[in-house]
Amino acid sequence: MGEIVLAAKITHVPTMLLSEQPGKLQGCRQQAIDGQREIMRRAREAGADTVIVLDTHWLVNAGYHINSNSRFKGCFTSHEFPHFIQNLEYDYRGNPELGDAIAAKATEKGVFTLSHQVETLDLEYGTLVPMHFMEPGDMPIVSIAAWCTVHSLESSRKLGEAITEAVKESDAKVLLLASGSLSHKIWENDLYEANNGTFTISREFNRQVDLRVLELWQNGEIDTFLKMLPEYAEYCCGEGGMHDTAMLFGALGWDKYTGKGELIGEYFPSSGTGQANVVFPID
Repeated sequence: MGEIVLAAKITHVPTMLLSEQPGKLQGCRQQAIDGQREIMRRAREAGADTVIVLDTHWLVNAGYHINSNSRFKGCFTSHEFPHFIQNLEYDYRGNPELGDAIAAKATEKGVFTLSHQVETLDLEYGTLVPMHFMEPGDMPIVSIAAWCTVHSLESSRKLGEAITEAVKESDAKVLLLASGSLSHKIWENDLYEANNGTFTISREFNRQVDLRVLELWQNGEIDTFLKMLPEYAEYCCGEGGMHDTAMLFGALGWDKYTGKGELIGEYFPSSGTGQANVVFPID
């Protein structure tokens, strides 16, 4: 029987890639990189052999979608930030059977979900950036779209439930990653340079709410957080509508989850947004 052995909410900011290259930003995101390597170390220690990524950079406008290719290989340049992410080569295994099973379970719950094995369906950088640093090696990856434009958080919760159910019926030991920011109000272009936008947050309100959310997670007050999730996503411009977060907690048991989040490294602002790596242990 399979299981989720570790879960986390993680950052995927493009400056993590610039952080490892020579130049003025070298080293600027080292703590975030180290945090993701620590998450993978813990996952391997817990027996993880598969990674599921809930990717808020994969935009979908109808239904839910899973990239279940048997192999992911390519060279990625971001259309959004071509000056940040260029020629990022990748080569990972996939798990079509698990992707198909998640889609079937979700659809049974009334959440229409398609699992795709299409060679030209590439990965988005919400998956590629953390995998670059976590180095999954032979661990297969399943990537699930979590930038959901016309979807309810309730249906995303059910998709999270489907993930857990499908994993339990498999033989996979899963590291589950919700790849997205906390608040996500990117600096207005005309204000970016004057406000040192790469290293600052665009709204103090958002920073304060982010810090409160981290406090709730660390205190194990998940039920309280879930009650505020819809407004948090709306008023603080949650990345992808925070559907990755709804899926994550759906997989963990929603308001029945009794674990406490652990901040790995530091909360940090990036281009106006709030970012963190937070581990949620499995009871």
